Amino acid sequence: MQTIAKTSKDELMDQIKTGKYMLFFSAGWCSDCNFIKPHMPAIEAEYSDFQFISVDRDENIDLAVELNVFGIPSFIAYEDGKEIGRFVNKDRKTKEQVEQFIDGLAS
Repeated sequence: MQTIAKTSKDELMDQIKTGKYMLFFSAGWCSDCNFIKPHMPAIEAEYSDFQFISVDRDENIDLAVELNVFGIPSFIAYEDGKEIGRFVNKDRKTKEQVEQFIDGLAS
């Protein structure tokens, strides 16, 4: 999983303008984020058509606000620079819930 440093929304949108991306917003102190992190390699392998990008919410608070990410862990899917889905809330997420979210993007 690629990790981005502090970035602006414009810089991020430029980076994800072509292809399929899954942004994973989290923070080191977040116990619910740390709950899903061990499952991320398997999720990434299963959904290899997406490039996964880890975004530290604390380092990118302005970006999180601009993208309306007010709870973590959260996921936002993009295809060719356009948002195609989001799983954004403050609740703990299981591997199965994340997989259901990604599976639902195709329908």
